Amino acid sequence: MSNAVVAFDDNFLVNPADPEKARLLGTRCRACRTVTFGRKKNCEHCTSEDVETVALSPQGRVWSYTILHYPSPPPYQPPDPYQPLPAAWVELPEGVRIISTLKDCPRDDLRIGLEVELEVYQGWLDAQGRAVMAYTFKPVKQN
Repeated sequence: MSNAVVAFDDNFLVNPADPEKARLLGTRCRACRTVTFGRKKNCEHCTSEDVETVALSPQGRVWSYTILHYPSPPPYQPPDPYQPLPAAWVELPEGVRIISTLKDCPRDDLRIGLEVELEVYQGWLDAQGRAVMAYTFKPVKQN
């Protein structure tokens, strides 16, 4: 069994083994300044190839939400038995909206505008026994 840690996809998550440094990735177009989720070779907005990879902010706000009554498809490995869980479009300061599950968020606390922060967690083990890290968001603790 391996102690290695890998991202679920290197085009979307960097530094998965370090909770303080883990970040989702985006692509910023130098031509039109649009930022999109994930590392890409061209801009989804204007098709320019003059793009750069950027680390996205680890905090954002719930833009919209729902309750998932069915698990996501593979490679996601849901808990057994599956329990419905909240999911949201999280809007980051860069203007990007990312679909994510929400952790530690009771239904009564779920609302548009809720401040949330990125958290990486072990989603599953791959065929080599490496911990595959995925992402979720959780409410920001208020002081």
